Amino acid sequence: MASWCVRAVRQSYSLVASPALTRASPRLLCTATQQKNGDRSEEEAEKPEQSAAEKGLIEEKSQLEEQLKEMTEKYKRALADTENLRTRSQKMIEDAKIYGIQGFCKDLLEVADILEKATESVPKEEVTNKNPHLKNLYDGLVLTEVQIQKVFTKHGLVKLNPEGQKFDPYEHEALFHAPVEGKEPGSVAIVTKVGYKLHGRTLRPALVGVAKAP
Repeated sequence: MASWCVRAVRQSYSLVASPALTRASPRLLCTATQQKNGDRSEEEAEKPEQSAAEKGLIEEKSQLEEQLKEMTEKYKRALADTENLRTRSQKMIEDAKIYGIQGFCKDLLEVADILEKATESVPKEEVTNKNPHLKNLYDGLVLTEVQIQKVFTKHGLVKLNPEGQKFDPYEHEALFHAPVEGKEPGSVAIVTKVGYKLHGRTLRPALVGVAKAP
């Protein structure tokens, strides 16, 4: 048994040390090296392809983000324009409701002026019980004038009687400038015709005389 083991070991050693096997080993090593290098070359060739694909995706993403940003800005501008248009339209409707009676009010102002002149022209000393017809006529004119002023106020029409106030070119129209004793320069000294405002807007400026320094 021992001798058989010795022979097996010797045969194994002689097989390993065989020149044929020794000559074949470099070839096997060369083939393995070439195969490994080939695998590396394929991997390196795939890397640029992958990099180009990633670069394309990144560029496409940037383009889409830019388009999204642009569309968002356009959407916001469109919303703002729509809101501005709605606001302007609402303001025009409200103004039409408020100032639609402007022409009618101007015509009524002439009636109010006539009533005022009529009451002012009546001598107050004559309005007594001794003259009942004149008194009744005068009282009727006064009541009519008071009632028409109430109607004006109800619809936003306010009388402007700026005597003694500082001259305002937006509410008053100066007919003349003259020195007036006891009046501050630049103030309204005389009102020849009262003015009116409709909802804060001057409908008719008051016709006035303005005091100036002597």
